[in-house]
Amino acid sequence: MLNPNFGQIYGMRYAGNSLYHALLAGITKRMSDGLEFQTSFTWGKSIDNSSGSIAGDTFSNGLSSLPWYDLKSTRGLSDFDTRRTLVISGTWQVPQLKSLTGPAAWLTSGWELGAIFKANDGVPFTATFGTDGDPLGLNSSDPWTFPNRLNGPGCQSLVNPGNPNNYIKTQCFAVPTAPSQAFYTANCDPSFGTYPQCFNLRGNAGRNILIGPGLVNLDFSIFKNIPVKKISDSFNVQLRTEFFNILNRANFAVPVAPDNTDIFDSTGAPTGVAGLLTSTTTTAREIQFALKVVW
Repeated sequence: MLNPNFGQIYGMRYAGNSLYHALLAGITKRMSDGLEFQTSFTWGKSIDNSSGSIAGDTFSNGLSSLPWYDLKSTRGLSDFDTRRTLVISGTWQVPQLKSLTGPAAWLTSGWELGAIFKANDGVPFTATFGTDGDPLGLNSSDPWTFPNRLNGPGCQSLVNPGNPNNYIKTQCFAVPTAPSQAFYTANCDPSFGTYPQCFNLRGNAGRNILIGPGLVNLDFSIFKNIPVKKISDSFNVQLRTEFFNILNRANFAVPVAPDNTDIFDSTGAPTGVAGLLTSTTTTAREIQFALKVVW
């Protein structure tokens, strides 16, 4: 029985374990006319019971103050798990039109194009509830707990892709419930809710069972090479224009924990902001101009 006069005592234990499997594939191809491209693909899965080396919240989507007394309950996808990642990059040294001479030849020569395309699945995160109170009665300043996961219609997936306002399917979660009146009377705290709700019963939802939004990003560059043979054969002035996230795509980060991962508050009422996406993992479109001298 927990002593109500004491709160949580923090400690450091080296008890974590992890497992990782992956398939890696890559292709590099040099073609004629100065064209070269490279493709890499990773399909993997990482599982652990804690992804932080010092604290559970090393990652922004991680849970802090993990239950050291039952780390099996937090075994799940790693906070950094990204199931599939595809990267395609390429450069093209635009051929010079040899029929041109004079200023026209200078203007059309020395051009180089480059692009990097990346697409990957999102990282996992955890649904929580009641972090504005202490449903489990741990006297902790970090009182997160799991809700129950439901298996109703449409709950095979727990997220609404493309919906930044309601990314989590909140209808697929509920406050933990007691299996019987006798169980409720013997184990549940009546100061939170009423039968069959049992707030101090840990839910079955588990850690990192939701997958955040994926990422799609394209960077593009245009270079103009200007050889200066009067200085040396290797002297080159390069005018660079680089476009980062040229598609200006909003790549959303996972919901902020616990503000936007709490499905219910400590009274069992829906928070109304569960699944709200408020930040991105990439910036808006950026254009950069630069001058590079190579010798």
